Amino acid sequence: MRNLILAASILSALPLASCASAATGDSVAVGEAIELSADSPFTAVVYGTFNEPWALDFEPGTGNVFITEKSGSIKFYQPANGRLGTVTEGLPEVAYGGQGGLGDIVFAPDYESSGIVYLSWAKGEPGTASRAAVGRGKLVCEEDDSCRIEGLSEIWQQSRDGARTGHYSHRIAFSPDGRYLFVSSGDRQEMAPAQDLSNNLGTVVRLNLDGTPAAGNPFAGRESPSDQIWSYGHRNLLGLAFDADGQLWDIEHGPAGGDELNRVDEGANYGWPERSYGDHYNGDPIPDHRADDGFAKPALSWNPVIAPGGMTFYSGEMFAEWQGQLLVANLATTSIVRIKTDAAANSATEEARYTFPNRLRDIAEAPDGAIWVIEDKQGGRLLRLTPADR
Repeated sequence: MRNLILAASILSALPLASCASAATGDSVAVGEAIELSADSPFTAVVYGTFNEPWALDFEPGTGNVFITEKSGSIKFYQPANGRLGTVTEGLPEVAYGGQGGLGDIVFAPDYESSGIVYLSWAKGEPGTASRAAVGRGKLVCEEDDSCRIEGLSEIWQQSRDGARTGHYSHRIAFSPDGRYLFVSSGDRQEMAPAQDLSNNLGTVVRLNLDGTPAAGNPFAGRESPSDQIWSYGHRNLLGLAFDADGQLWDIEHGPAGGDELNRVDEGANYGWPERSYGDHYNGDPIPDHRADDGFAKPALSWNPVIAPGGMTFYSGEMFAEWQGQLLVANLATTSIVRIKTDAAANSATEEARYTFPNRLRDIAEAPDGAIWVIEDKQGGRLLRLTPADR
């Protein structure tokens, strides 16, 4: 069951059998191709629908794709048999509302031996007092269509509550050597905390795998939570990923304009809310970045915005000409943007933009090199993307 090569080969050969969307244990809606533009490089096939999906990740060994739903559920699609399963036990209680709820799911670097999975979520009372949190536990799948998480324990949280229900961020990424856990921590729509090193809002934090601050962090000599912080001056970071050379990047929402892709550097201050290529929602201007302003500059920014969701650096053979490039799922523009990055020059170029019918929340690369995306909101569809000529 946990043979990666077998799962990947089965995935690429799945029959295109059309059937209705189904509940746990039944065959999901496999095989319905959605209509894309004539010049799209993709064939997009539906593999089920979900309730406000937020993140997806592939389980090492099986190729099963796990999907979080904001209200607090986790489902998984099994390529080997075309069935949908559910994580039935061991999930955290989430503060569901606004942008809050269950967030990211990422398998530990040593998952095939440890079985450990990491989750992020909003905890507390939405609209009153809530904060982002990260926890880990052991994923146990003893039945074909049912799993549970054993011993889920919270290992990190934002350093204080916020009253608003946005900008949790809580994306998770592991360093390529598997030693460190990076988490994006949004500014909770409060702006000023992103420039205050006495809290961990508006930051990227670098932790050991158990959630403790990593040694050698740029502010390690200060008290907690400053000793967690890797970079700061961020707004709402909904994509976090390492490139093939081990450089960390984030993508974040700007205000009215000014979405940005950043090369995430140790100790760097990215300027929010003192600098942005966008303006406040009420029209008040925010100073643009200047060469001499002392803040780190985005590698790429967008105005009008793309409203990015998740992102991944592509490494597969199915779209071999895109290897090393960044793929971003977008909400406002209902698109995938393909970006070529240059870490040494701190620059990036949007190479192409591919339009889809609905908002896209997250994106991931499967073991066989296919690209999978999940749509946003109620009834969000799980789509497998392969080259249009296949």
